Amino acid sequence: MRLTITNYLDAISSWCFWATPAWRELKERFGDRAEFRWKIALMDESGMPRSRAQMKWFYQRSGMVMRSPRMLNADWFEVGRKEFLPPNCVAEAARALGIDDDRVWMAMLQAALHDGKKIGDWEVASEVGRAASGLEKTELLELARSPEIEARVREMTAEFHALGVTQRPTFVIDTPIGDRAVFSGFAKTAPLAAAIDSMLEDIAAYESFAAHFGEPPA
Repeated sequence: MRLTITNYLDAISSWCFWATPAWRELKERFGDRAEFRWKIALMDESGMPRSRAQMKWFYQRSGMVMRSPRMLNADWFEVGRKEFLPPNCVAEAARALGIDDDRVWMAMLQAALHDGKKIGDWEVASEVGRAASGLEKTELLELARSPEIEARVREMTAEFHALGVTQRPTFVIDTPIGDRAVFSGFAKTAPLAAAIDSMLEDIAAYESFAAHFGEPPA
């Protein structure tokens, strides 16, 4: 029995950027015992800074918390935008076209928060997606702008809100024996790995019992 780990993210979230090393580490450590998934959870106006100066202040704070030698780049940010559909929809469109790993959404984070590219623009986002995926840009952009992809992104966002959490990333860990752990706003490996280890131990215990005694009687 395998557990599943779902990463709810927005492709412009600084904490999703800071959490990418932890996500990679978890996949390396538990990849043979867990299924890793990602879903879009769009940030809305309530989570957007009111100015670029405010954004830089948030980046200074998170950079210090994460002990980063480099400050994130706020040049991508457009004041007044209530949400950033292009980078998220391009990532979801790439998945629909067969690129279901992490490369596109991670490329969006890198392009915006490291390089300062304005990925709120459809053309810029689709070019970043093309470079990361190898897909044809016109097809990728057309699908990304389709009602189907936007509906899918909003459905995943609604699923995120139904969890009763507010922070991206949120990691949801589910086991086949019915256990669930939710980590909202966590960006470091240790607490996630500790929970996964504990949940895997419980799965192993259930498997051991089943090997000795079988299924429960009717």
